[in-house]
Amino acid sequence: MLSRLTGFNRRPFASLDEQEILALAISSEEDDARIYLAYADHLREDYPQSAKVFEEMAAEEGVHRARLIDRHKARFGDRIPLIRREHVRGYYERKPDWLVKNQSVDVIRQTAEDMESQAHSFYLAAAQRTQDADTRKLLGDLALAEKAHESLARRLGLEHTPEDVKTEEADTYRRKFILTYVQPGLAGLMDGSVSTLAPIFATAFATGDTWTTFLVGLSASVGAGISMGFTEAAHDDGVISGRGSPVKRGLASGIMTAIGGLGHALPYLIPDFTVATSVAIAVVFVELWAIAWIQNHWMDTPWSRAIFQVVLGGALVFAAGLLIGNA
Repeated sequence: MLSRLTGFNRRPFASLDEQEILALAISSEEDDARIYLAYADHLREDYPQSAKVFEEMAAEEGVHRARLIDRHKARFGDRIPLIRREHVRGYYERKPDWLVKNQSVDVIRQTAEDMESQAHSFYLAAAQRTQDADTRKLLGDLALAEKAHESLARRLGLEHTPEDVKTEEADTYRRKFILTYVQPGLAGLMDGSVSTLAPIFATAFATGDTWTTFLVGLSASVGAGISMGFTEAAHDDGVISGRGSPVKRGLASGIMTAIGGLGHALPYLIPDFTVATSVAIAVVFVELWAIAWIQNHWMDTPWSRAIFQVVLGGALVFAAGLLIGNA
């Protein structure tokens, strides 16, 4: 394991001969084509125009691979050595496509441009290490093809995704982000921040004990987070509603619920009751402002209405806790 991390068991690029360089280029083109097709499959439903970009990029990689195989056959025959990028020290690596799939379309496009830039650098270095004139010319041509004044990703992007399409795709991505993360997270934050006000402050004013208040707040926050998370994940699988993965929504809702409650529970770790309560009240105002900001920024709720809803709800719950605690 240590040798894999440090690269001690990898070949230095300078030790590769011409046949191994061709074999490495062939395997790299195959990998890149698979990655581009995976991007296309991932984007096809919501971003069909961008999916076309990656399909054409995969086809371009297939052409490069075929030219490399033909050259290998002419020079060394049909048996291609098994050598891949992970076998070579210092060779560029590719992130697994599942790490990039959750990113925005612009991030995926940028990843593709970076891939081409790395391939361009490889072909330049490979051409310098070969003595055969035809092989050197092929590698140089492929370096130019990867660069080609502006990257293939950018050129195909301009062809298939003009500004109006990019705007539409950006709106689609924003809508999916809101449905999957913002809405469940906002509901959780509101529930955690508002619903725990009553039990926490009721306990605080009833007992005057900071440790007891903290334990009540901790249990209420964690319990509410677990409940909200499972509820969000279980009530909608996202297939028909288009709200995305139930696991992601459940995590967003559960985590934000717990954070909302813990925000004004943690101050009661302060031994002094007056100081702890003052800090907790200040935290409540910050939480309520954050809720109003999220509603305004992500949900397009007017500031006046967002503030009125949050302040009114928070004030009513806080008053209930205060009255019950002093009963």
